[in-house]
Amino acid sequence: MRILIAGGGTGGHIIPALAIADELKALYGAEILFVGTPRGLESKLVPQAGYPLELINVGQLKNVSLLTRLRTLADLPLSILHCRTLLRRFRPDAVVGVGGYASGPAMGAAVLSGIPTLAFEPNAFPGLANRLVGKRVSAAAVNFAPAAKFFRNAEITGIPVRKEFFTLPPRPEGAPPHLLVFGGSQGARALNALMPRIAAQLLDAVPGLTILHQAGARHAETTLAAYQQSGADPARWQVAAFLDDMGTRFAAADLVLARSGASTVAELAAAGKPSLLIPFPQAADDHQRKNAEVLASAGAAEMLIEADTTAEKLDAVLTALLGDPARLRAMSARARTLAHPDASERIARMVARIAGKA
Repeated sequence: MRILIAGGGTGGHIIPALAIADELKALYGAEILFVGTPRGLESKLVPQAGYPLELINVGQLKNVSLLTRLRTLADLPLSILHCRTLLRRFRPDAVVGVGGYASGPAMGAAVLSGIPTLAFEPNAFPGLANRLVGKRVSAAAVNFAPAAKFFRNAEITGIPVRKEFFTLPPRPEGAPPHLLVFGGSQGARALNALMPRIAAQLLDAVPGLTILHQAGARHAETTLAAYQQSGADPARWQVAAFLDDMGTRFAAADLVLARSGASTVAELAAAGKPSLLIPFPQAADDHQRKNAEVLASAGAAEMLIEADTTAEKLDAVLTALLGDPARLRAMSARARTLAHPDASERIARMVARIAGKA
């Protein structure tokens, strides 16, 4: 079986795509080819994972200047032609689009060539590439039920998440409370600005509380300096540029303060972690807010809108949550109901089915 996987850009697209590729290889011995762009994370992560990667030239259409949109529209026909050439050369049995810049041209070329297609959509509201091809794909694997209406033959599979998140040890009874602040791999400017302002009073209000704050490599120094100037007990907080052992970090946390990208919310569900989510307001199509709303409506998370979030409001919400262990336990149980431990296997079997190889 030969499968072409197209798309990427961010970790929320490419990390699940790699998990799907690994599952296809493990279950079916599939030969995989990735298609992406030079700007996306796939240019680094795909070769590291040992898969071949073809690069195409396609840019953004959302949240960019008119000139960039015009340039992208001008490049689009050539990108589709490039992808049709790749399809003729590689001869895939199916094409999987995971969203992101390269997904649209590759999926469009596959549809025009009559090759079976599967769209993977991690967000509650699909990105532009998946919306454009949604009604013409052979099938779709979605993470949230609201996204299913945009596709043909959609199944709610969840997002592939590392297996360690499903088997994290419970917090020891009587352990002092611990808050993980996680703005994604790049950090979150709003969290980096707000948390040092409230750290001292939050630590005073919640006995024994400790804080671990991932600030992102670009903002670690300024965030560290802000904590140092806050008057908060330095023995009770830590700032890191990047955390590479997220399973262990999630296991140690009683509450996670985070953005609401698709991979983050999937990991929260898998780990059964209660969360306070502040969606990134510039995310395309406001998809982070829609992701957070799904967790909040299930009782697994609280959500604050960044524009309305003052230091005082953030302090009040965190103090209330961290001071109510029974509520955190209930949120944890509800988070687990949204988890999908078999996501990668289900998606791989869907791909094999449309490829006629199941």
